[in-house]
Amino acid sequence: MPMLDSVRSPQDLRAMSRKQLLQLAEEIRRFLITNVSRTGGHLGPNLGVVELTMAIHKVFDSPSDPIIFDTGHQSYVHKILTGRADRFDTLRQQEGISGYPEPDESPHDWVRNSHASSALSWAEGLAKGFRLKGEERTVVAVVGDGALTGGMAWEALNNIADAGDLRLVIIVNDNGRSYTPTVGGLANHLAGLRVDHRYEKTLSLIKRTVMRIPFLGRPAYDLMHGFKTGVKDVIAPQTMFSDIGIKYTGPIDGHDIAALTNHLEQARQFGGPVIVHCVTRKGRGFQAAEENEEDRFHAVGKINEFTGEPLSAAVQATWTDAFAEEIVQLGQRRPDLVAVTAAMLNPVGLGRFAAAFPERIFDVGIAEQHAIVSAAGMARAGMRPVVALYATFLNRAFDQVLMDAALHDAGITIVLDRAGVTGTDGPSHNGMWDMTLLGIVPGLQLAAPRDQARLVAALERAVDVEDAVTVVRYSKERIPDEMPEIAHVGKGLSRVDVLRRPEDAKVLVVGYGQFVGAALDLAERLEDQGVAAAVVDPLWALPVSPDLVELTRGYDLVVTMEDNLVDGGAGQRLASTMADAGVPARVRNFGIPKQFLTHGSRDQVLDRIGLTAAAAAMDVLGKLLTQDVDAPTTRGSVQA
Repeated sequence: MPMLDSVRSPQDLRAMSRKQLLQLAEEIRRFLITNVSRTGGHLGPNLGVVELTMAIHKVFDSPSDPIIFDTGHQSYVHKILTGRADRFDTLRQQEGISGYPEPDESPHDWVRNSHASSALSWAEGLAKGFRLKGEERTVVAVVGDGALTGGMAWEALNNIADAGDLRLVIIVNDNGRSYTPTVGGLANHLAGLRVDHRYEKTLSLIKRTVMRIPFLGRPAYDLMHGFKTGVKDVIAPQTMFSDIGIKYTGPIDGHDIAALTNHLEQARQFGGPVIVHCVTRKGRGFQAAEENEEDRFHAVGKINEFTGEPLSAAVQATWTDAFAEEIVQLGQRRPDLVAVTAAMLNPVGLGRFAAAFPERIFDVGIAEQHAIVSAAGMARAGMRPVVALYATFLNRAFDQVLMDAALHDAGITIVLDRAGVTGTDGPSHNGMWDMTLLGIVPGLQLAAPRDQARLVAALERAVDVEDAVTVVRYSKERIPDEMPEIAHVGKGLSRVDVLRRPEDAKVLVVGYGQFVGAALDLAERLEDQGVAAAVVDPLWALPVSPDLVELTRGYDLVVTMEDNLVDGGAGQRLASTMADAGVPARVRNFGIPKQFLTHGSRDQVLDRIGLTAAAAAMDVLGKLLTQDVDAPTTRGSVQA
């Protein structure tokens, strides 16, 4: 009988022999490769934490002892061990299990943790709460080494070091490729000894004894302590954690279950904050992943489970591909152009730029706040910075955009990849907040291009702006075929392209970015029902184009479509500006409702929230027939 079939809860691990645990680890790896190959997901990180996750569950009592993953994409093995193996064929699928921890799925998941660098703050808060309630629980935080580049992680460590006897074990999952771990019986024994109470008692005894020596006690102790600290810093730089007051043990072979169990057990018994440093290999056990030097199969689509080759046919270029091509062209023409990324060099399309201009690329780690302010500083020094981020990750740097970049009229360009509904990664990764947030920033200019030609034009204009923050946003989807205009009004920042304009049109559809295509589809559906509709695209969604406002005067109804929150989105800003200008037309806004969207494919999510051309056409026709265009819907609101 396969060992995996006998695991229904973490308690089942505790009766297993070493041989059985090793067999289980191999079965879990094969299970992950088979299942994630069929659904897509974060394969490499989870192949690297099989033994580590097993050891955590063998030592700690989940869910009484909370286990928090940072980030949560390394929690697949945790899900398998907590009774969800039979649902892995639904991973990241609509109504299936999430690719991140999800409290609604299991009491073993305490936090929906899918943005990096927050786990230590969660863990510190939980541990404080348990201490205040007199509960002897231990909180475990599994922190990927990349998460430690985020500022919030260090804010948390600063407080953890000052918190005294918090029952908190911080496991640093170090899968860095250049690190050569020091392993072996003696190294493991000495590392484990550092969190043994006897070690602390011995140090205290030595200090008291030496300090009693007349005249020489204090100098002798200072010399001994200084020598110990100096040696630690030379042979084990990671012991800087000890220097800020947190016990450290490691490095440990993160694939040695026996060593892991021993160290974690001693850390659990210590009774205060302990950092356990584990060295793992991303993609372990899958040759194709181990040989992939770019990211070791960090995240994959559907692949061949034996070769690792993608199963889907080649697809049309994505927006990211188009940006990657254009940023290199801009870099060749402008020696003052620099690019900044936050630990996402290849996913945001800056890999080619880095290869062409290695001295002009800056990867700041998972530190979006620093990325924005650093870019503002470079702009002040005369450079032209382009900061490329996922749209959802800009949320944490809003204050820096407002107070450091915009307040100082910094000429930086922010490129937002994965804007709008992304789908399978769930509520935290949808880029649905940016236009609402950025719309309140004075002077900010935001473009939402509809095709590659408009993307190129937007980027070329954006990097020429020297006294304002410019933003270019686009989705994760394939880039659509070119949608040429038949005319345009205005110019520059205020230009509006006209893509469709029947002579008898009484409805004007305004499409933003990826939804210009949906706007054209909506107009065709209305025409099929005898309602003529024009379609326009304001190339720069923010600020609202005065020429667009004037253009709306000739229509009875204005419909807007965008893949951003409808509340505070581009459509509502247009409606408000129209009202201020005394435009009599009524406006119907379609966008994303103010709710967290559960995972599914992008099309499934859009269909579920009614943000499709078909649903919008039915809504508009119904309102036109009843003349009830003031009634709100879940997709938007109407302005008189």
